Amino acid sequence: MQVKRWCLPVDKSVGEQTRKQLLEEGVLDRLCRIRSDGDNLLIPVTKYIEGAVCEEFSCIPSKTVLPRFEQVGGIAIMQEDDKIGAEAVLASKKTYHTVLFADSAVEGPFRTKKFRVLAGIDTTATEYTEYGRHFFIDLSLAYFSARLSGERQRILSMMNEGERVIDMFAGVGPFAIALAGKASVVYACDINPEAVILMVRNIAKNHLTNIVPILSDAMNLPVIITQPADRIIMNLPLHSIPFLEAAFSMTRPGGMIHLYALVSHEEEYVPVLRTFPLKKLEHRYVRSYSPDRFHVVYDIIRG
Repeated sequence: MQVKRWCLPVDKSVGEQTRKQLLEEGVLDRLCRIRSDGDNLLIPVTKYIEGAVCEEFSCIPSKTVLPRFEQVGGIAIMQEDDKIGAEAVLASKKTYHTVLFADSAVEGPFRTKKFRVLAGIDTTATEYTEYGRHFFIDLSLAYFSARLSGERQRILSMMNEGERVIDMFAGVGPFAIALAGKASVVYACDINPEAVILMVRNIAKNHLTNIVPILSDAMNLPVIITQPADRIIMNLPLHSIPFLEAAFSMTRPGGMIHLYALVSHEEEYVPVLRTFPLKKLEHRYVRSYSPDRFHVVYDIIRG
């Protein structure tokens, strides 16, 4: 949009110096773009000053402050039930097709949430890309968080070629698919049939042949998988502790277990972990979860 504004014509050689001076004096009009006029710059000002002339300028669109949300592919998940804000989020990026609000926390043995559509297409399904890997996601059928993408890359960087990996709570396969590039085999287990169906689609979508999807309670894995693993992923932050005995029984001495947990302080599970055979134990902050709880990962080398 073009608007008429007072401006100060100055030689280009002193343009930046003049701009800073006008800014310090509080008369620089920051809603309009500085423009060239031959050898001069026309610097817009908020009021008439000596030497000012009136010219047309392009307005700088004001930035809309969007509500907080998490992006998963073409879906934005709002942290608040705000339909007006949802419409603003939807309009902020062409690739967004749906804005959701979670009507429930993660619940039940299948770790699912209930969602309500605030704006856009009535769906909870989308496609998601992470470091060149492609996923079909349906947030109402299986739990998924894009916020652990950095963790998946961190663990991949720690791996040696040819490792045997067990992902005890694999969901739609983000850890399994990320680690498959270095692993000889990844056993990817989940108790949720819908998650396993999506995982199988994602394995095929990424053209992988070394992931074994398993539909089972993770407690049964020591019977199903008879050879010890080099690395185990335990991404069940609210309920992982009861599965530690199974995890240790499947890990070779010197192998590593990555246990994710929601805690009020980083050493909360250290006393429990020290009841198992440990060679080394480290913990690190992953992200904030709520005002009094946060996500940590315990990197455990089995003794």
